[in-house]
Amino acid sequence: MRVKFDAPRQAEPGAPERNVIELIPGHRFEEALRDLEGFERIWLVWWFDRNPNWRPMVRAPRGDTRRRGVFATRAPHRPNPIGITSVRLYEVRGRELIVGGVDLLDRTPILDIKPYISEVDAFPGMRNGWLGSVEGTESSSEKYMVALTPLAAEQMEWLRKTWQVDFEDKVKAILEREPRPSRRHRITGKKDGLFRLSSGSWRVFFSCGEGGVLIERVAPGFPLSLLTKDGFEVIPDYQAQLAFEELWPS
Repeated sequence: MRVKFDAPRQAEPGAPERNVIELIPGHRFEEALRDLEGFERIWLVWWFDRNPNWRPMVRAPRGDTRRRGVFATRAPHRPNPIGITSVRLYEVRGRELIVGGVDLLDRTPILDIKPYISEVDAFPGMRNGWLGSVEGTESSSEKYMVALTPLAAEQMEWLRKTWQVDFEDKVKAILEREPRPSRRHRITGKKDGLFRLSSGSWRVFFSCGEGGVLIERVAPGFPLSLLTKDGFEVIPDYQAQLAFEELWPS
């Protein structure tokens, strides 16, 4: 994952993906990793290195739009931008750890690694504060059916097969739950009769009907007039966006 909007809010326990945690050479880290492989899960303590500012009050991605104290959330906007993630450990290879689903971006600095100990790290049944009411509301909320037009399906398939760009499941998960305009999910109001959802460097245009959402089409996040200017070569999926514009001009 290269941009923050691609990262899930939490590491996904059942995700089939594999990720590599690489420790730098020259510090005897190979010895420090001995005996870790016997643990099924580990804790990663890491640095929000792309988050320059902190906020005492934040809008959480779940629940209503009210602001909450940052220490009552897991938002990245912290006075000391430190994150923790529990991940599945599959293998130790020298200075590398092969782990499962994560909520980190590529090249995120890892500050520490600790074993997950189920007897002391898990407390089922504890109250979840303000999230408790949110979870109750979400579980009882009706989900929207999400479908794709032939054009949107073709565009998604082309991105997946040609450029290994795949955000279809993520977009569907958002729209099933909350297809209304929302700053938290980067959904804006109607333009040309369609709503727009931003997902990383791509845009998804959709319509809403009774109990259903129809994804009409996909588009690059940057117009061709900017993509062809000097300096924009560094944006994520730059070449894929140029190629997309050749097939489906905006």
